[in-house]
Amino acid sequence: MKAFSTATSAIPSEITMMNFNELPEFSKECKRLAKKYKSLSSDLREFRSVVSVVPLGNSKHFNIVSQTDSVKIIKARLFCRYLKGSSLRVIYAYIEKRKKIDFIEMYFKGNRENEDRERIKQYLKSVDF
Repeated sequence: MKAFSTATSAIPSEITMMNFNELPEFSKECKRLAKKYKSLSSDLREFRSVVSVVPLGNSKHFNIVSQTDSVKIIKARLFCRYLKGSSLRVIYAYIEKRKKIDFIEMYFKGNRENEDRERIKQYLKSVDF
């Protein structure tokens, strides 16, 4: 099953370049999970291509968990082919004025119920809009 396949059909005629950034904690989590789930790097590449076209998501698998005037924090499902039905969660910030996405957190839903609210608060304090 190919994740997010419907998103690519809604490509606008003018695509603007999206800038991606990862917090150090996100990079660590990604490396740790990639050892366990071998398809994660290609799944994450596909996820990036989807959010570069539709940053706020295109389905029920995207949820805005926090927002200010300049940034929206989104929790999304990342379908990992290696998991076969289960999914990972990705928390990212979308800064529309800068066309920028900052990846904040990634976790396996089976291990944790919710996102790290403290990390999101720290991010919002530290980010320069």
